[in-house]
Amino acid sequence: MRRSIILLVVVVVVIGLVWQGWAILHPASLPAQPVASVAATALLTAPIPDSAPNADAVRRGQYLARVGDCLSCHLAPGGQPFAGGYGLNTPFGVIYASNITPDRETGIGAWTADDFYRALHDGVGAGGEHLYPAFPYPWFERVSRADSDALYAYLRTVPAVHANPPANALPFPLNIRAAVMGWNLLFFKHTAFTPDPGQSAEWNRGAEIVTGLGHCSGCHSPTNQLGGVIASRDLQGATLDNYVAPDLTANPRTGLGAWSVDEVAEYLKSGRNDRANAGAAMADVITYSTSLLTDADRHAVAVYLKSLPASPDAGAEAPDAGAMQRGAAIYLDVCSACHLENGVGQPTIFPPLGRNSVVQQDDATGILRMILAGDRTGPAPGRPSPLTMPSFAWKLSDAEAADVATYIRNSWGNRGSAVSTDAAKSLRHRLGLDRPHLTANSGDHE
Repeated sequence: MRRSIILLVVVVVVIGLVWQGWAILHPASLPAQPVASVAATALLTAPIPDSAPNADAVRRGQYLARVGDCLSCHLAPGGQPFAGGYGLNTPFGVIYASNITPDRETGIGAWTADDFYRALHDGVGAGGEHLYPAFPYPWFERVSRADSDALYAYLRTVPAVHANPPANALPFPLNIRAAVMGWNLLFFKHTAFTPDPGQSAEWNRGAEIVTGLGHCSGCHSPTNQLGGVIASRDLQGATLDNYVAPDLTANPRTGLGAWSVDEVAEYLKSGRNDRANAGAAMADVITYSTSLLTDADRHAVAVYLKSLPASPDAGAEAPDAGAMQRGAAIYLDVCSACHLENGVGQPTIFPPLGRNSVVQQDDATGILRMILAGDRTGPAPGRPSPLTMPSFAWKLSDAEAADVATYIRNSWGNRGSAVSTDAAKSLRHRLGLDRPHLTANSGDHE
């Protein structure tokens, strides 16, 4: 009897070990989880059958929705495509993107094509209310009536979602929409796109996208205290929502001066090239817009951008030797595993840091944010893996973050102003990283 029990125990143990070994070699699949970028991108690329009503116009409108990057703003985290609710952090307060699905009560289902064109062209909603210029009508007003009608036709076909975005968080008197009329008088000029006969058809196509529906200046141009674009510094880079949209001019240090047309086009297609990876807000632009355009349109945009005159090159004093020495030690500890000791990185995976235009922007907020908060490369159809850089806010003090940023900005051919401890402390606070958070499951969250 005793032998039988021992034999039974041995058999059970052996079966358990075999099962454990099999489980290790054959891990269970995780439950399928919806990925917002995949579902939204599928909506932007779904074939429109010939049998669909107004099929040609709907196809055209679908493509225009990609060109205009409509989803980057009209898709809230965890929300439904085009249902709005994404909060745009402006210097004046938070403005939430509206619902542009065909829901009649909370979206634009009750709008006419005339209403839609008026919103794009004049910044006025169907009820006569003035739209805040966070909705980029100063650029959308260049969209032709035919293209406006096509975009309207496409939006009428997307799934209707009954959802009201949160109320805008704007102080008085900015919460009164009539105040926008004054802003329009100062900064909103009707300027229809007119092709330049002295340029190629490709250049003109790129100019039409960049200065119109693509609204690149909406992020990449600095604004004055009232939020109007400074025309003399168009596309010379800007800081917004604790990000830096870099210089797009021919400046060889901070802009695209050292990039080729093909390198710009590849960046727009895959979100990465041998020089840089697209992160921050640009990651969504890649995912929902430029990666979904035709090769011809991406090349046209690149041709136009490469024609922009260089921005003035701001001087930068030599950094403190002590900060550089401390920064070098920190870099070897936390950065060199991916970007390598000499900063060459692993192009298209971990971007090179030498002669990196993003690293050298006049405003160091961009690189400082990457160090503190981490970053993510936007996925694209040809490059579906959203490579992620971890946050180092838990590991580095404000002084250490400032020193390593200063070191990176002034090594391997880079030149940039030193980063102060106060700048790191301020950004850490604005990002809500004062208290370390390791991972969602680490137990350090309240």
